[in-house]
Amino acid sequence: MPRPRTLSDEQLLDMVLGLVHAEGPDAASFGAVSKISGLSGSTLVQRFGTKAAMLRACLLRAWDRLDMETARLIQSVPTTPAGAIDLLAGLSKDYGDDATSYAEGLLLLREDLRDPALRARGAAWGKTLAAALDRCLHAEGTQRPLGRLTLSQWQGCLLWWGFEPHGSIEHYVRGELKQFLETTDQASAT
Repeated sequence: MPRPRTLSDEQLLDMVLGLVHAEGPDAASFGAVSKISGLSGSTLVQRFGTKAAMLRACLLRAWDRLDMETARLIQSVPTTPAGAIDLLAGLSKDYGDDATSYAEGLLLLREDLRDPALRARGAAWGKTLAAALDRCLHAEGTQRPLGRLTLSQWQGCLLWWGFEPHGSIEHYVRGELKQFLETTDQASAT
């Protein structure tokens, strides 16, 4: 009879994710995870097989959490341009207000882009967000599909905030997106 698990996969993957956020993806070795979890290296090998498989499982767990938060925010915001800004500002809160930790988080993006399964999750998330933004931006009569363009603007403003982290990231995102949406309205009026 197998021994009962002292940590669920979810608990363990959350520990790995904490380590990855704090020290980067390369820090997620079996030895380091063994140290923070109290599980032996051989137990980790039995669960995941390889370090790469453990990291992928960890990042898929992170995508699951992001998908749930995204769905929650989509349901909670009005389908207006202000709702589009609320949605993206709400998602920005997870980046924190420290440019150094934001930069460390970009190492996760590197892993997402390297792994086909993770890259597919990112692409699906982008389509979900773009569709939600289109609904918000169509609510006031515009028939232009601005969702993907707004999503690209959001990602760009996150990067620019990283270079000049003045104030909270949420405040910065709100200001940049408000200016962007006002500009697109003026451009469509001419």
